[in-house]
Amino acid sequence: MTSLLTATRFALIEHARNRFAMFLAILFVPVWITMARLFIATDPVRFKLDATGQLLSVNGNNIFQITGALNTVTLIVGFMMFAATFKSGDFDRRLALAGYPRSHLLLAKVTALVLASALVAAYATAVISVYWQPRTPWLLAAGLFGAAMTYGSLGVALGTLLRREVEGMFAIVMISIIDVTLQNPVATPASGSHTIRFLPSYGAMQTSTAAGFSTTHPLSPLTVQLGWFASTALISLIAFHQRTRTAPMRTETITTTDSWRTRITRTMGEHMPR
Repeated sequence: MTSLLTATRFALIEHARNRFAMFLAILFVPVWITMARLFIATDPVRFKLDATGQLLSVNGNNIFQITGALNTVTLIVGFMMFAATFKSGDFDRRLALAGYPRSHLLLAKVTALVLASALVAAYATAVISVYWQPRTPWLLAAGLFGAAMTYGSLGVALGTLLRREVEGMFAIVMISIIDVTLQNPVATPASGSHTIRFLPSYGAMQTSTAAGFSTTHPLSPLTVQLGWFASTALISLIAFHQRTRTAPMRTETITTTDSWRTRITRTMGEHMPR
């Protein structure tokens, strides 16, 4: 338990020291939602909400704010988890080689992910509530939380698998933009297509939209989002396990050809991934 608490404390400290992420969390959320409020038309937008089967006609400005909130929380939490995992990768491996429980290192990352996702989702919901009142604010926060958890675990996977920081940042940005834009009924008239059901934040978008404009509280989209989180978390688990695996000591025989035909046997004591 002590090792878990220590790993969690250092994981949270690592996030707190990421000033750029803190800057994004504090300013990017209200700035993006406010820009949507100021520049997007309030014309009615008609679309079918798959989660309830209802044909809705909603304020285009409000629905754009919801998609903007989804975009911000996925980017922020994805960035935070990717940066923390990428920077601590070598250190985590050394800790695992020294005998530190890998399960505790992973649980520390999950704890940090849950706290970051909850705070950012609650913050985005509060900012939206300043401009208009969603029908079910807690359900909106739950939808945003699900999207943040999914992209946060994706950030852990990318931080473990990739070797260059710019690659992970670019991947998170592009996945989030494509994912959210295709589901925005204002920007994409074909957002009601069945193919959008395969997008990572589909469940979160359906839940958040229902929370904003519907009197029903569908929970099935949250189950879909949970499935996406479980999938990305499994990838993160496998990647982290592979990254921190160690190889046993092995003996290698090398034969050199020289005037004396000396046979040299040496022991390789370096820990290498299998």
